[in-house]
Amino acid sequence: MTAPPVSGDAPKFDLVIVAGRAARQYWRDLWRHRELLYFLTWRDVLVRYKQTVLGVAWAVIRPLVTIVIFTIIFGNIAHLPSEGVPYPVFVFAAMLPWQFLAAALSEASNSLTGNANLVSKVYFPRLIVPTSSVIVCFVDFLITAALLVVVLAWYGVAPTWHLLWLPLVVLHTVAAALGGGLWLAALNVNFRDFRYLVPFLVQIGMYVSPVGFSSTVVPDQWRMLYALNPVVGIVDSFRWAICGGVTQLHTPSLVFSWLLTLVLLTSGIWFFRRTERTFADTI
Repeated sequence: MTAPPVSGDAPKFDLVIVAGRAARQYWRDLWRHRELLYFLTWRDVLVRYKQTVLGVAWAVIRPLVTIVIFTIIFGNIAHLPSEGVPYPVFVFAAMLPWQFLAAALSEASNSLTGNANLVSKVYFPRLIVPTSSVIVCFVDFLITAALLVVVLAWYGVAPTWHLLWLPLVVLHTVAAALGGGLWLAALNVNFRDFRYLVPFLVQIGMYVSPVGFSSTVVPDQWRMLYALNPVVGIVDSFRWAICGGVTQLHTPSLVFSWLLTLVLLTSGIWFFRRTERTFADTI
């Protein structure tokens, strides 16, 4: 399509529209729209705590109440083993990644439908939307991590060199959250049942993951089967890094968890990209 002639010294140009080019330069477009990722994230952070009395304190209150309940029921009544670590520290080290994963999966699954007006009217790489939801949940993760430092100091649990592995463990957690979030976001566009299914899965997942108990209670012959839940390796490695290596780390389960996470992230990106072109029509 050739632009109409203009008067004066304005340069002439040709606008050529080629089908399929957006798909070929998708990752370049993703980088060009990085500011949109920032503004979507900042918007969601502001909306999350807008007109709330306690504000960001909710990121601290929720895990704190859960830890108190777990300590009373599983620690004081059921007397579940905590591998030589004070039970509140033992639970908090697991609650930190679990809360992030649960929130990220829930928020990412509803991210596209919650931004339906934006997705259906403006072109941009849709991968930005669920990614921004995961980043917002990561902000809550950092706030809760500050409380964990206070709890560690209160119970006199000193960090060791194992803490150097924590950034890699956090990367593992973020990759699992993003991979699962991409799958759920894409599926939720076409199947709105996931709006009800995801909260149910998150609730069940908390009790089948070693959050309130140690994975060592699982018999050895079932450990690899139990490791099919990638959260097991994440929670165990968090405890191992934070509690100074006092807790046990089942290496085969951790390796298996990493492999599952890589498969989940890779397949999540592939499935999301494959279905992305239909989002505007379906949503």
